[in-house]
Amino acid sequence: MRWRLDHFAIGVFVLALLVRVVYNLTVALHYYPLHDSQQYRDIGLHLVQAQCFCLHGNIPTVYRAPFWPLLIGLLSFLFGPNDLFVRLFLCVLDAATCLLIYLWVRDFLSARLALLAGIIAALYPGLYIYTGWLYSETLYTFLLTALCYVLYRLQRNRSVGLILLSGALLGLLALTRPNGLLMAGLFVVWILILGRQQVLNWRSAWRLAIVVPSIALLLIAPWTLRNYLVSQRFLPVATGDGTVLLGSYNDQVARKPWDQMTWSNPLRSVPEVSSAFPLYTCDARCEMRREDLYKEKSLQWMQAHMDEMPALLAAHAINMWIPAAHEADLPTDRFPDQLSSRIVLVLMNAFPLPIFLLAAWGLVVSWRRWRDLLLVYLIVLVTIGQDVALYGIPRFRAPIEPLLLLLAMCAISSGSKYLARRRPAEAATSG
Repeated sequence: MRWRLDHFAIGVFVLALLVRVVYNLTVALHYYPLHDSQQYRDIGLHLVQAQCFCLHGNIPTVYRAPFWPLLIGLLSFLFGPNDLFVRLFLCVLDAATCLLIYLWVRDFLSARLALLAGIIAALYPGLYIYTGWLYSETLYTFLLTALCYVLYRLQRNRSVGLILLSGALLGLLALTRPNGLLMAGLFVVWILILGRQQVLNWRSAWRLAIVVPSIALLLIAPWTLRNYLVSQRFLPVATGDGTVLLGSYNDQVARKPWDQMTWSNPLRSVPEVSSAFPLYTCDARCEMRREDLYKEKSLQWMQAHMDEMPALLAAHAINMWIPAAHEADLPTDRFPDQLSSRIVLVLMNAFPLPIFLLAAWGLVVSWRRWRDLLLVYLIVLVTIGQDVALYGIPRFRAPIEPLLLLLAMCAISSGSKYLARRRPAEAATSG
């Protein structure tokens, strides 16, 4: 299996890049960072200006994973603080994700379906809308798609280069989001299942199960040491899980309609708990204590409201599959009166449902080749599980959108083969 780019692959990349640049120069033309985007940008600028991974002043933070702010800081150093350069970088990354989808489908199914998959990915709002702000979705989705494709190739060609690349991508994934660490465990499970099924011999399976996560850990270790030095606690990447849990499990969220049972900032939803900590001067040790208390209070709320938990968990599961993403910092919501925003909003509501249905059918028809798609199944399952346990919104579906497109192509492939078999039979009957 060769690394080769054909003219169609280049065309997919150029089309995807064009769509994303146009989106940023129309819908996101007047964008400036707010909310999480502002935090990522501010940390990145602090890195450049003060050599400190800090959010407020020179107070070190452990609340954010480092890789995305580091990239923002590097881009700001090279091109200046204008966020447009960062968003154009995201356009290139997301176009590369579309290229990876094309290559994966080409290797797994056919060149014709690969071209269709590449065009759909290039035009798919569930991918390009996240290039218009400074959240980490686009970076994380690219890294996860790249990791999946490299591991798909690793099943067939266990070269040293692919092994090293797998470990590097696994480490960068974890440094982009703390839940990327789950991928290390998932990788080991995947490898051992392949060994048991004799897709890999046991010697190769165990070697990969040790070597690839070890490479990832080598990348993560310096940051873990930094976290220990500033917080005096063992923290592999970043904290923040307490804020997520307390914002998801509280009285305010539980009283909302099901489609709004997502997350509410503890500063507003549980002020009697959050007021115990300073807003702008909470250092790394303070952040660790805060997250510990938040986790404790959220678990207490769950235990005291067991009768409400089924409805909340069901809402989390359903809300993940709402077609259109609505976020306070998303350009389509920030500038809804623009004609370009209204067009994209229509596409955001129209595109996903056919992909979901095709992907669901693709899960069924691809089962005969489950060994090739086992990692895809596991990642989709774990992502759904995380969203149910924490909270579900369309944005949290972003990392698996490329995998859903791959499964959708499996459904289309199955349908085209069925129609091809029917034609000779119908011709013979009519004759």
